[in-house]
Amino acid sequence: MEESNEKERGEGAVAAAEDESSGRYLDLTSFQLHDLGEVEIPEGLVELDLTSNRLSSLDPRIGLLSGLRKLSLRQNLFQDDGIEPISTWDAISGLQELVLRDNRLTKIPDVGIFKSLLVFDVSFNEISSMNGVSKVSNTLKELYVSKNEVSKIEEIEHLHALQILELGSNRLRASDGELTNIDKFTRAVARTKPHQGCELVRVKMYQKIKPAE
Repeated sequence: MEESNEKERGEGAVAAAEDESSGRYLDLTSFQLHDLGEVEIPEGLVELDLTSNRLSSLDPRIGLLSGLRKLSLRQNLFQDDGIEPISTWDAISGLQELVLRDNRLTKIPDVGIFKSLLVFDVSFNEISSMNGVSKVSNTLKELYVSKNEVSKIEEIEHLHALQILELGSNRLRASDGELTNIDKFTRAVARTKPHQGCELVRVKMYQKIKPAE
């Protein structure tokens, strides 16, 4: 019965894609899919939304979508090894938005292949360190790392285009030296990008950060 239900959901997903303009956007939100075996994935996709499913591994067909710009894997069951293949998928290197929110990641995945990345969301995981952020493209405008286990702010100095950095609900207890470095970073951003977004960086970075005792 479960197999039959998944097939029906897959067929419904195909219909949903066909309803979108030119099949460039596929929304599979809340289909409770364990895999995409029964789902047709159009080659011309620009945006793929797989939010709220039961996925734990990446379908290799996603790695062939050369026009893909937005990929959401939010609220699934991905662990670190389930996401690793994405770091080698050259065909989708033009990706601009990657959402891995609410999974089971324990580290920042390698996304260095995405040279035009604008939005990167790894909030609501089990990430203990910001190690790996240094590989994120300096084109990034929004970085979400809230609701993890991060204890130290690091590897963000190169993100000069950053407008939003969310770090709330972590284990941050910054020393005076770290707070000074953050302040220097926000001032540097303000000099290169003098607009309202820079103030947002400052607010989000200080959210729920406790000074070290």
